[in-house]
Amino acid sequence: MSRLLRLLRIVATARRFGLQEFLPAGRARWLLQCVSLAPSNVARGVRLRAALEALGPIFVKFGQMLSTRRDLLPTDLADALARLQDQVPPFESALAIAQIESSLNQNIDAVFSTLEHTPVASASIAQVHLGVLVDGREVAVKVLRPGVEQAIARDVALLETAAWLLEHLWQDGRRLRPREVVAEFAKHLEDELDLMREAANASQLRRNFKDANNLLVPEVYWDWCSQRVMVMERMRGVPVSQVQRLRDHGVDLSALARAGVEIFFTQVFRDGFFHADMHPGNIFVAVDGEQTGRYIALDFGIMGTLTSTDKNYLAQNFLAFFNRDYTRVAQAHLDAGWVPPGTRIDEFEAAIRAVCEPIFARPLKDIYFGRLLLRLFQTSRRFNVEIQPQLVLLQKTLLNIEGLGRELDPELDLWKTAKPYLERWTRDQIGWQGVWRNLKDEAPYWASSLPQLPRLVHRLVAENHAEKMQLAAAALHAQGERRNRWIAALVILLGLWLIAQVVVLVALVWY
Repeated sequence: MSRLLRLLRIVATARRFGLQEFLPAGRARWLLQCVSLAPSNVARGVRLRAALEALGPIFVKFGQMLSTRRDLLPTDLADALARLQDQVPPFESALAIAQIESSLNQNIDAVFSTLEHTPVASASIAQVHLGVLVDGREVAVKVLRPGVEQAIARDVALLETAAWLLEHLWQDGRRLRPREVVAEFAKHLEDELDLMREAANASQLRRNFKDANNLLVPEVYWDWCSQRVMVMERMRGVPVSQVQRLRDHGVDLSALARAGVEIFFTQVFRDGFFHADMHPGNIFVAVDGEQTGRYIALDFGIMGTLTSTDKNYLAQNFLAFFNRDYTRVAQAHLDAGWVPPGTRIDEFEAAIRAVCEPIFARPLKDIYFGRLLLRLFQTSRRFNVEIQPQLVLLQKTLLNIEGLGRELDPELDLWKTAKPYLERWTRDQIGWQGVWRNLKDEAPYWASSLPQLPRLVHRLVAENHAEKMQLAAAALHAQGERRNRWIAALVILLGLWLIAQVVVLVALVWY
């Protein structure tokens, strides 16, 4: 019942803000238009943004993702939705201050010499206030929205219902695995609601890039962090979407776009740990001093992880794709179990070639990713390719990266930029450097295990001997059981024969 009421509220919100024009032509659009309450003089982008804000955090995140895809949206909609990245209406500052004091378990003046009551940024999950600690360090304080957990739980429940219906009522439902995708999404949302986990994510990413010259990550101040409040180093920069301001500060946009691609592939393939919420509201660029042109990462609530198997599979596919080796791409899908075992490789290879070949040797501005994604979806449907929930965040991040790259440098050749990095990574993994690194990583384990080797071998031999004795005893027991069964069978047959003889003798005497 609660999910039904939530669905009715979504319909009512669409009616209130006049969102019928975003529906395909049909009865639903006509009916919603008849009962729409939206003022006719309000721009459609403003109405769409206001509707998403009214519906809550999950819908705001959907709008944030759309805002990065200016190739798929009209300019007015993209501009309106861009405000969702860091300009969602904030909650009352008094509630934020009370929550900070409650989380820190002390008066705010004991921790901060100053704390701005007006938030500098406000998003779907939390808002950020700037301040200065009593020791003089400038900080950004992130505070969760009151009641955000309940709002997200309600919408996730609705998504679960929709996924169940999709899986049972649509012929492609099981292949798309919507319930697993929703479960993966819900898991990351749950992580985003724990700011201690986000602080740990930020600390890990900062450690991964401590020696890098292209990415800055704020330091976390653990003494003042809790599940609902996070205090970190204040970072200064220009949002990556403000291209003209970056030009005015002398930032090389082409180099910036190439650095973004390298940062992404480094996170994915070197670390298997990547920032998975890379909309422009979370990515800034430093414009002061020697740090000019370096990216600044913010908001670490949603981070993606990949196993070694996932990384190796993806690297093989990317390299094969960049080399136009479509046979290898098709074989990798088959080896990974993503397509049914009986799939003909030659047919699958031909289908992939037909989709991907036209986009090579083109700059980003000439690639229509919406059309490409549609054709890839049609191909995956034809060959029953299963959706991989663990890669959904990676696919989302790739769309964000492509959207940012298109804004910074439309002439960027994505393939030429990414291919050398992947080739270096592959050489590092399978070359002598990779072997040496693996030996160093395993050295502590072998150092502790080698002295125990004689005892382990003796135990293995003893266990093997005991197992052989048990098997021999079991074999003798089984042999005895078989012999007993044969004897029993012979006794029964003999008994039946004697009974038959008695019956025949009685019959002869009687007659």
